[in-house]
Amino acid sequence: MTTRLLLLEDDSGLRASLRMVLEDEGYDVVEAEDAERALEVIAGSAVDLMLVDLMLGGMDGFSFIQRARPHSEAPIVVVSARDGVEDIVTALEVGADDYVTKPFLVDEVKARLKALLRRPVLGPTDVRKPADVFLLDRRAGPLVFDRGAAVLSRAGQEIHLTNTEFKLLSVLATNAGRVLSRGSLLEHVWDRGFFGDERIVDVHVRRLRKKLEGDPSAPEILVTVRGLGYRLDVR
Repeated sequence: MTTRLLLLEDDSGLRASLRMVLEDEGYDVVEAEDAERALEVIAGSAVDLMLVDLMLGGMDGFSFIQRARPHSEAPIVVVSARDGVEDIVTALEVGADDYVTKPFLVDEVKARLKALLRRPVLGPTDVRKPADVFLLDRRAGPLVFDRGAAVLSRAGQEIHLTNTEFKLLSVLATNAGRVLSRGSLLEHVWDRGFFGDERIVDVHVRRLRKKLEGDPSAPEILVTVRGLGYRLDVR
């Protein structure tokens, strides 16, 4: 089945080049030169993936992502010349899954798009194993992560996870009780090993804590081990 990709870029030359490359990769590319048009695309039909520039005329990329997120779970890769820490953190916190700075290598963009699509889904004949179900917190909820069904729930109520949050929680839950470094998490979740930006891990951990913890400012489930990384503690 063809993957439908929304390409939001106001530079017509770059947009045409990216479209050519992405279509060669097998994507069904839908172009948008501004955020308003991109929102119309999302409202009209589902997309599987988004590649979004931040520097746009009119509504900027930050606002677009914030407005698009309640209506689409599609992974979002930001492509921008803005490489400041605040810009990267803001983009991730409003709902982006990854961030690529311009100028970039096309192969890098292609690799990151493919990585974000890797979310295991059970087929009709597959059976979930007990090892796929993790009881994260029995005292409040209970809080259960069913990796096979790709569902996080508290007291039976599903809690939405983005593609990246799902992959991050999968790695942490599988290694519950063990400290995982930021570099290790980059390698397993983003497929870029130690060449990625570790700030991406920190931002997604903060986002995930809002869904796991009673008080995200004083985490008890997804804890920081100073100087080493993060550990998932089952309560």
